[in-house]
Amino acid sequence: MASGSGGRTSASRPLVAVVDDDESVRESLPDLLNELGYRAAAFSSAESFLASDGIDNAKCLVLDVGLPGMTGPELFQELARSGRAIPIVFITAQRGDTVRQDLIGLGAIECLFKPFGDTELKNALSLAFQ
Repeated sequence: MASGSGGRTSASRPLVAVVDDDESVRESLPDLLNELGYRAAAFSSAESFLASDGIDNAKCLVLDVGLPGMTGPELFQELARSGRAIPIVFITAQRGDTVRQDLIGLGAIECLFKPFGDTELKNALSLAFQ
């Protein structure tokens, strides 16, 4: 299998932050992001992301909707209030009729329903980095 990094050094690859309270997502998604050519950092909560240097370095955020404490949409609104324009791809297990359109209406790049495939994530990240 070919590497997705295209020969770029680690430092030249954009950082994608993953914020999800599900440990299995925090363990598997960074591996997939690395295969797709990105650097990845994983956080278990919105609060831990806000307290990290990821907030200054992330070029995209893969953000769970249903986080305990500050929710994904609340983090999205906090970032907007503070003037941080980080493209956001929401991920969620909630399959309500309007969930996706509501999140995109807020300004999200995409909303993927768990479980999502590699191609769906790759396409969403391509939109985020256009």
